[in-house]
Amino acid sequence: MSSSGIERSDGYWRGVGRRFLSDRVAVAAAMVVLALVLLALFGQWMTPADPFQASMLKRLKPIGTEGFPLGTDELGRDMLSRLMVGAQLSLFMGITPVLVAFIIGSALGILAGYAGGLINGAIMRTIDVFYAFPSVLLAIALSGALGAGIFNALLSLTIVFIPPIARVAESVTTQVRHRDYVEAARASGAAAFTIVRVHVLGNVLGPIFVYATSLISVSMILASGLSFLGLGVKPPQPEWGLMLNTLRTAIYTQPWIAALPGVMIFITSISFNLLSDGLRSAMEVKQ
Repeated sequence: MSSSGIERSDGYWRGVGRRFLSDRVAVAAAMVVLALVLLALFGQWMTPADPFQASMLKRLKPIGTEGFPLGTDELGRDMLSRLMVGAQLSLFMGITPVLVAFIIGSALGILAGYAGGLINGAIMRTIDVFYAFPSVLLAIALSGALGAGIFNALLSLTIVFIPPIARVAESVTTQVRHRDYVEAARASGAAAFTIVRVHVLGNVLGPIFVYATSLISVSMILASGLSFLGLGVKPPQPEWGLMLNTLRTAIYTQPWIAALPGVMIFITSISFNLLSDGLRSAMEVKQ
């Protein structure tokens, strides 16, 4: 983090960009993530076939079948088209909870870290309650209690990710609020909101953002798991976790086709992890 107390300078961000571009693994991961985002945005208009068109005569065609380069699923639908369209819901389910949790968790953590005292204790002790449960079990329990559906799954995952982001935000804010430049601004009579906006946010949002990006891969896996268990996306919507569920009966006859949604989940998760590591190194954020 910066030691000057002023928001990151243009020179700092140029340095971040230079260090990031020199990391070939991070750049490759960023290109994969960009390709997936473009696929999610425009894939539904690029599909070679109707992803919802079923045909029992064409079910479970192997990879490489003429007209079906990635084969067909258990209902005869084109796997390539469903994987392309499924990127939209899968990325939406993975990124949205982390984005919302980033906003809410950052606000709570920064408030707790800067205010300290009773406010810090009230917020952080409430946050600590959620750490009594593993994230997977908490997501399943919340989704089961709220009921199946996209909105309830998103709400459950958002609740799961708010505590870790808030904890990181509180930690870095506590460090920054004791810096000399913050004490000087406070002594000069600056309002708390002004101090937070000018001197705190510029130094804490970077580490919080980097940590949040590392949670996207976890969110992807949890969202796919909820759909696999029937607590997320419902048929016939294509979503990679749901596709894994519907294709599980084909694992003995067409294992490669059954594994394709899992491969997409793996590629997406590892790409977000590598991108997060590259951002952490480029921004010189300590673990």
